[in-house]
Amino acid sequence: MRRVLVTGAAGFIGSWLTERLLERGDEVVGLDNFDPFYDRALKERNLETARGNPAFRIVEGDLRNRSHVSALFSDGGFDAVMHLAAKAGVRPSLADPAAYYETNLIGTSNLLEVMRETGCQRLVFASSSSVYGNNRKVPFHEDDRVDAPISPYAATKKAGEELCHVYHAVHGFSILALRFFTAYGPRQRPEMAIHAFTRRLFAGEPIPVFGDGSMERDFTYIDDVVDGVVSALDHVLMTQTFDIVNLGESEPIRLSRLVSALERATGREATIDRRQVPPGDVDRTFADVSRARRLLGYEPRVGIEEGLRRFVDWYRRVILEQPPTT
Repeated sequence: MRRVLVTGAAGFIGSWLTERLLERGDEVVGLDNFDPFYDRALKERNLETARGNPAFRIVEGDLRNRSHVSALFSDGGFDAVMHLAAKAGVRPSLADPAAYYETNLIGTSNLLEVMRETGCQRLVFASSSSVYGNNRKVPFHEDDRVDAPISPYAATKKAGEELCHVYHAVHGFSILALRFFTAYGPRQRPEMAIHAFTRRLFAGEPIPVFGDGSMERDFTYIDDVVDGVVSALDHVLMTQTFDIVNLGESEPIRLSRLVSALERATGREATIDRRQVPPGDVDRTFADVSRARRLLGYEPRVGIEEGLRRFVDWYRRVILEQPPTT
């Protein structure tokens, strides 16, 4: 049995990862500050299955508070840390960049320092495809230059990668930084496109489409994401490494095609509300996953049509039929 700390454990990826680790026999301590960015009741529901497992414990705390982080490590060490906790979202980061710097940089720095002090040197860091900015070369490869971010969120994720490299180079940490490409699926954050579009389709409300619908995203289903994260945790436990790895589906889809696919999955016809592309949004994302295949045995399996069907089934069963109570 391994003991793993998962920061952001009540969130979308964190809750699914926690369940997967528990299923295979690991002990998991989760940290979450239940940020009011979206309804706490949704996060509490994310944890219902994990809470029923005696090998899981959730701690409510904030990475920005050094004493909260130190307390996590005071009752025993961890074999590895999965650092998912962050202020998320490109557009909100433009409105409140300071909050993103505090959580994503100071919080990450606090975690790394406490890990150093307690001798825990195995970390998987959640980065983002947003670090590529409007890279014109596709697919995006980990060796591409990423020195032109176009949002505070992207800048904090790139800076987080650099912080991680310092702790590898100076203190011998074994670290993988995973660049996630638009993860989606059950429990996805409500403001994300697939969740928001589905909600509007069922409510008979117009769908806001930015630009002419030609924007492309490399949507990655949650099961594939979690497969990659678990392999990454195993990798840092077995090797002395620092590397950056894309986790995507490697099959970008146009926004207009996404809407059409959601219409089929929901059985509802969309009304489109055309809007200007907001600052910070990139034109496309497209992951080269050859490194993930080589290092992690990563092989995405859930295509967009099947992934949307699964998401809509969950949305009908959970969100429409059992709305959360705050």
